[in-house]
Amino acid sequence: MATSVTFVPPASSAEAVAHFSALFAFETDCWDVHEALAGEADFVLLDVRNPDLFARGHVGGAIDLPHGKITAARMAMWPGETVFVVYCAGPHCNGAARGALRLARLGRPVKIMAGGVMGWLDEGFALENGTHA
Repeated sequence: MATSVTFVPPASSAEAVAHFSALFAFETDCWDVHEALAGEADFVLLDVRNPDLFARGHVGGAIDLPHGKITAARMAMWPGETVFVVYCAGPHCNGAARGALRLARLGRPVKIMAGGVMGWLDEGFALENGTHA
């Protein structure tokens, strides 16, 4: 008898390759962001949480831009081809998905930093405190 894990059989290998390969177009991880920020990052990192949470602790180099304030006017300061990476608190929060959706609707290239702040801390990386744009 199948368990709840195998009751629905896994996808074929070809389907799994297509699915998991596509994920990399939508997500990056904390380690890769940390490594990129150590050099010349080719993306803009957006913390899409509220300003109070940003002030208590955020990824160094991130810009404080709550997902609800992502507008065409605000994004006009960056060239259209600018890649954005968004993050929120972590897997229990959908703020990054909300921010990514707003950016995508504006025609902006975007990825989510999987894990958010919790993933960042789990990797052993430090947060910065204070407010700045």
